[in-house]
Amino acid sequence: MITPRRRTALVSGASSGIGAAACRALAARGYDLFLGGRNQDRLQGLQSELEAAYPGQRFLARLFDVRREKEIDEAVAEMIRAFGKIDLLVTSAGVGTMDFLDRLDPSEGIVRQIDTNLTGTILLSRAVLPSMIGRRAGTIILVGSLAGLVAMPTYSIYAATKFGLRGFAEALRREVGIWGIHVVLFLPGTVDTNLAADSVARRRTGLRTPHRMVLRAKHVGEVIADLAERPRALLILPRRVVPVIWLARLWPRAVDWLVEKVFVRRERIEETASGPAGRNSGERS
Repeated sequence: MITPRRRTALVSGASSGIGAAACRALAARGYDLFLGGRNQDRLQGLQSELEAAYPGQRFLARLFDVRREKEIDEAVAEMIRAFGKIDLLVTSAGVGTMDFLDRLDPSEGIVRQIDTNLTGTILLSRAVLPSMIGRRAGTIILVGSLAGLVAMPTYSIYAATKFGLRGFAEALRREVGIWGIHVVLFLPGTVDTNLAADSVARRRTGLRTPHRMVLRAKHVGEVIADLAERPRALLILPRRVVPVIWLARLWPRAVDWLVEKVFVRRERIEETASGPAGRNSGERS
């Protein structure tokens, strides 16, 4: 049964991490949800969890891959048939394979990241626009990363997708504002999910984000729900990193020197002594 007055949301990457946390937060605020992802068992488990917690609401879990345009179009059409509208899109599907560029596998480490993190997000946003334009209302929350503001070694491709997402968000916001559609760019720092965990674990230096700076997925989900209710053009989280971002912009050569000394040379010390090592294929996260 279609309930046009209830708010509805489509969440990609809903099977884990930020996407699942966003679904829980939005469900608590009364949204009917279309849960999209690539892990059937996790999606079904989340659907069952939400149905038990919120018996008066509707939740549909469907497999679809944002790298496949046909699957995106079919998912959007199914949601409109089931719910009658799309009030909110949250694009949280993403992958991360962090390694030095010469080690990345071209298919898994480069093309897959770009197709998932950037192209897939663009295609999904485009697919929901006709419905939102027709209703003269809607909100699109694009989940990016601090890597879209400051790019670090081993993040070359991941950062490229997130820098690209910044440009996409800015242009799209100016394109669709006349239709009453809000476009939000959300740039969280490291979140306690398994994204890129294997890649980080391989580091010789053992360097990783300090524990006090790691965001909790549940908190990030609540922030996304807040943004759905009170959209804004840009949100950076945690806010304490903003001075670091400005530092990197004001003194890029100093940051280059520090990063090379503390991280790059220590990570590649054996290769700089004996010559380049063989490529290390990036891993899924």
